[in-house]
Amino acid sequence: MLSVNTNIGAMVALQYLNKTSEDLMTTQNRINSGFKVAGPKDNGAVYAIAQNMRGNVAGYAAVADSLNRGVSTVDVGISAGQSISDLLNELKGKALAAADSSLDTASRTALNADFVALRDQITTIVQNATFNGTNLVDGTTANIQALASVDGTKKITVTGQNMKLSGSVVTVKSTSTISTAAKASTMISTINASIQNVNASLAKLASGAKKFEIQNDFVAKLVDTLNAGIGNLVDADMAVESARLQSLQVKQQLGVQALAIANSAPSITLSLFR
Repeated sequence: MLSVNTNIGAMVALQYLNKTSEDLMTTQNRINSGFKVAGPKDNGAVYAIAQNMRGNVAGYAAVADSLNRGVSTVDVGISAGQSISDLLNELKGKALAAADSSLDTASRTALNADFVALRDQITTIVQNATFNGTNLVDGTTANIQALASVDGTKKITVTGQNMKLSGSVVTVKSTSTISTAAKASTMISTINASIQNVNASLAKLASGAKKFEIQNDFVAKLVDTLNAGIGNLVDADMAVESARLQSLQVKQQLGVQALAIANSAPSITLSLFR
């Protein structure tokens, strides 16, 4: 049927052209943004899954920060413990030298002065072994905890160690001296026990630091995996979109021509009246 009032062919051609234009706009948006799912309108279910995964990534970033702070805090404690262990070895050398009963007064006095200076240096190290307000070697911190999960329910704990003078680890007293051969001889065994205790405490701190580092490595790998999963869900394949863009551009041009042909159809009716 030829009608000048209703052009079915033009309406159909216009519908296809509009659909092609919509598809072309979608493809251009994907190329511009790099996402095939940039918002809930693109694919509500996939967008929701991706957002949940992004939330987990953000949560694990906080977990990594907590673990890094824990590692740094323990590292400071370990550095202090190593310095204390070295000082104890020096103290042992001074005590051994002072245990010689044949020493003259001047030599003994000099050794004792060195001993006292080294002894007091232990206190200075302990007092300054603080990171982020936490000191793991002065007995003020029972333990530190770091986050291990995004829901905050799982944590890793490292126990603090008390390496202060006159404590259970460093049994050398804050008033100890080697001013006599007898005191020096007694001090040797005390220092030996302190060295063993400090090394045992260092082993515990090192074990705790290892736990933090292992968990931190796992979190880093997990975040990479999550990011890859998010990319698989929402990232646009540029090779596919490029091919689709060219196809739609050709299709759009053909649609315009088809619409032009359909719009010219009613003019055929003029030939009926000649």
